[in-house]
Amino acid sequence: MCGRFVITSPPAALRQLFGYAEQPNFPPRHNIAPTQPIPVVILEHGGRHFRLMRWGLVPAWVKDFSQFTLLINARAETVQQKPAFKNAVTRRRCLIPADGYYEWREAGGRKRAYFIHRRDGKPVGFAALAETWIGPNGEEVDGVAIVTAPASRDLAALHHRVPVTIAPENFERWLDCRANDAEAVMALLTGPGEGEFTWHEVSTRVNRVANDDAQLMLPITAEESAAEEARPAKKAVSRKTTPVAPDDGQVSLF
Repeated sequence: MCGRFVITSPPAALRQLFGYAEQPNFPPRHNIAPTQPIPVVILEHGGRHFRLMRWGLVPAWVKDFSQFTLLINARAETVQQKPAFKNAVTRRRCLIPADGYYEWREAGGRKRAYFIHRRDGKPVGFAALAETWIGPNGEEVDGVAIVTAPASRDLAALHHRVPVTIAPENFERWLDCRANDAEAVMALLTGPGEGEFTWHEVSTRVNRVANDDAQLMLPITAEESAAEEARPAKKAVSRKTTPVAPDDGQVSLF
């Protein structure tokens, strides 16, 4: 699963890595959450381009946007069969630049937060699928979902699923949808190899979407961990259920 991620590499470095034509100047983001606009790299008119899209895909066939649960992740094993993704994986594959992501694991009766990133510190390109939803009045919403796959043995200690990362040498292959055939790229949809990523526990300040600063990524100290452990666990709050998509099952808003 991928429910929060970060982009901290300088815009110039990401432009060089992903090879898009535009020269956007965007600030670092340390706690990107679903529904927010995120950088996306796509192949258009024979070249790579930088676009901003909403994190959360709504299939084109949905009639009422407000009654559909945004799809933030897509399972690699079923993208060719699920109605929400089968067209996107064939015609609208894209990449999301990232420098790492967060995951939560329950331990000692509470959820602990972890920051996960490449061991060598390099940025990555998450495999993603894009879709444009057009409303009854002609309004358009471009949304994306991050593709996930089963975790390697080490990362499975945190969560059984991980975002798919595409190696730079495979960027072009993943982005090129001109053949309208996804079969040739399905072999790319695997999780990182064992030992490729590392992680450390971080402060639960990351739980609050409004917090977006570099401190969120730092390893939590023993004193901070003890202080968080001493805080009473919050009671679950009953909330109104969000409508669920007919073919959901891909992880939606948490």
